[in-house]
Amino acid sequence: MEFQLNEKELFQKGGVQVTAFSDFYPAGRQSGISVIMHGHRVASNGDVRFEPTPGQWQPVPKKLERNVDPKSQTVITTLAYPDVDAHLKGFNPIIYPDFEFTYQVSAKADGDAVLVTVDLDRAIPEKYLGKLCFNLEFYPGDLFGKTWIMDDQQGIFPRQPNGPTITKESNFQNAGHFEGVEEGVTTQELAGKGGYQPIIADDVIAAPYAEGHVFMACPEDPYARITIESREVPLKLYDGRMNHNNGWFTVSSELPAGKTKGALVWRIRPNAVEGWKYPPVVQTSQVGYHPDQAKIAVIETDPTEAFSEAELNDVKLYRITAEGQKEILRGEAKPWGDFLRYRYYRFDFSKVKEPGLYFAEFQGVRSAIFRIGKDVYDRGVWQPVLEYFLPVQMCHMEVREKYRLWHGHCHADDARMAPVSRNHFDGYRQGSSTLTKFKPGDVVPGLNVGGWHEAGDFDLRVESQSGECYILALAYEAFGTYYDCSTIDQRAHLVEIHQPDGRNDVLEQIEHGALSVVGGYKSLGRLYRGIICKELRQYVLLGDPAGMTRGIPGDEDDRLVFTEENPWRELSTAAHLAATSRVMKGFNDTLSKEALRAATELFLSSETGRKMVEGKVAVQEKGVFSWGMICTGLQAAAELFLTTGDEIFLEALRENQEYFFEFAAELGWVGARIADRMKEEGFTERLRESLLSVKEKQEKDCESSPYGVPYRSMVYGAGWGLQGMAFRYYFLHKAFPDLFGKEFLENVLNFVLGCHPGSNTASFASGVGARSMTVAYGINRADWSYVPGGVVSGTALIQPDLPELLDYPFLWQQAEYVMGGGSSNYLFLVLAVIDAQKQTPKP
Repeated sequence: MEFQLNEKELFQKGGVQVTAFSDFYPAGRQSGISVIMHGHRVASNGDVRFEPTPGQWQPVPKKLERNVDPKSQTVITTLAYPDVDAHLKGFNPIIYPDFEFTYQVSAKADGDAVLVTVDLDRAIPEKYLGKLCFNLEFYPGDLFGKTWIMDDQQGIFPRQPNGPTITKESNFQNAGHFEGVEEGVTTQELAGKGGYQPIIADDVIAAPYAEGHVFMACPEDPYARITIESREVPLKLYDGRMNHNNGWFTVSSELPAGKTKGALVWRIRPNAVEGWKYPPVVQTSQVGYHPDQAKIAVIETDPTEAFSEAELNDVKLYRITAEGQKEILRGEAKPWGDFLRYRYYRFDFSKVKEPGLYFAEFQGVRSAIFRIGKDVYDRGVWQPVLEYFLPVQMCHMEVREKYRLWHGHCHADDARMAPVSRNHFDGYRQGSSTLTKFKPGDVVPGLNVGGWHEAGDFDLRVESQSGECYILALAYEAFGTYYDCSTIDQRAHLVEIHQPDGRNDVLEQIEHGALSVVGGYKSLGRLYRGIICKELRQYVLLGDPAGMTRGIPGDEDDRLVFTEENPWRELSTAAHLAATSRVMKGFNDTLSKEALRAATELFLSSETGRKMVEGKVAVQEKGVFSWGMICTGLQAAAELFLTTGDEIFLEALRENQEYFFEFAAELGWVGARIADRMKEEGFTERLRESLLSVKEKQEKDCESSPYGVPYRSMVYGAGWGLQGMAFRYYFLHKAFPDLFGKEFLENVLNFVLGCHPGSNTASFASGVGARSMTVAYGINRADWSYVPGGVVSGTALIQPDLPELLDYPFLWQQAEYVMGGGSSNYLFLVLAVIDAQKQTPKP
């Protein structure tokens, strides 16, 4: 078999593909030359780097141009160093070395291999010889215990990185200062004060396991065997986990002195198993189905597989009983069509309603075991969010579960005012003023209570904190949710999981989030942007967050609080706090009043809010009166009206009601919640009419995938976006059930719980279902573990067409937990489905 460059710009050889810069997300190991073998991505990030084992904090090139020439079977990508937009500034500032150059990476079909050539526009300075190299990184999760051969050397890929280490001069010593480039942070601020620093991670690395000219991974496995040949420049095999816990195994060649054209030539030869076809995958919910809902198994197959009519009519459904499994239905796999890189069929078993345990089977391949029952979502489905995930994420608390300590009392020293004119990391930036009475470095009181850690990063972003409160508040109002499984003692800063305290966990969690947001507002006189650690070494902490700082207010390791001028965020937080105030009434009346005061002040002090109170606002292309700002302002006005019943907010809604119809796709769900209280003649009818086009578009979007949901995965998986859509959709369903049926809610839940693209059909909700994401990007990711109730974004798209969900804890774009929607929207979705199924009359 020989490689051919196909219409998707992939080099194809049977069941093997090599991509050349179809993706460009090197920090997430999704870039450069990538190798996909028999349905699995085995290597990625083939590109020129300044070190053989880089992490997410090391320099990456700027992609300039990508040209595809089908005639010569070549893809040529032009790139350059530095990327001045990321040098010492930007979302995550990077320190670029002082060598400016442009280069090309050419990938060309060459018989049974792909030839990769690197051409430089200038020779490499002596100080970067032995540093500048071409790397290809190998996904470690599938390699542990497998073998490698390098010339006459052999080895086994180890579970953990093993010494010895070697020491090199760091590129940090040659940090660049480029003409005309404004720097937002100094190199020393990024580097910290000695010891290991992730941004200077090229000084101590693992000694290579081997060096040679021909490398082979997995010689024992024909489905994963891959060979790399480099005749002139030696290959070295490194373990990138030595200097970055989230590193991959790397094959690297140092670029030679004095050579520009053809500075490096590799021949990459992945083995393609003759006649291999992608085996069918039978996708169902990992949890199960209500007897009266639609039940459809999606079958994912190789697009070249030609099934006979008899084979397509031979999908079986088995019921598991005390006597064993019993076939109860045999039916047809109805063709749906091609999607991504596969061909899809659907097997409808909706007529099966008897409670029990089941699985579907096609061509000898079984789905997960699932339940059918009226109580299928009643236990261990939404509850883990409240039972485990939210308690474990709680900041400023010690969190225990019987014998287990999840984490100690953390960040009791929060927080000091951030320095001005500071471009921090993770998107934090402080302007030329603190915008408060506090000076940089001052200890700001009232910030060492409440809040949840954001994913595994441990920071507190205001939109995540208030957004989490908002979703939980609306869930409490919509479903009357009561669950008591934990003790939450704010005075003792202690959480005891599975030790009920007689109080509703939902309200206790809302209170915890509100304490942070409202406490910050009271102390600062405005919202905080967020609270985040001071140094990068703290930011990459894996393990107990109590170890991030010493807990002594005012010392050098305290976290920093940032502020900002952000009218949109102020309005959205006003909406969140207004809803929070409603549900805190009678539970924590003082906090309820403070939340409402903050929400009201934020709304009325905003230019958008003031104009709405005065009358109708004219939409402008951008700024505080853009359509997005007006939508957010009307959402805030609606929540304030629902909380207070105040005529001032009602009049603002009435004066600007036309926008509910004009922007029905964005505001329809808000309008549906206030329609009965608007007391405005014709409002409900006009809103319904304006939603007809929304319904039509959504139905069309849902037809674009075999799952009955729109699938729009870019870098991150599609799960969170779909859950957010379902959150808003529920209120349309409640107001107009004849227009917006319950099926979309059920389809989204099925998608999240396992009926989604790709061979990994795990539930995105950790610990929920027969098989779920039990290796995830949470606070315990270093242990390849999970937090029950955490919900990942899920299956991502490796461009152009590979759905991927790896059992790997360090890919945030697939396996990360977040606050402000990830798990809380999932909780809301499950409760919405339960509610919708109760309300739907039986046929």
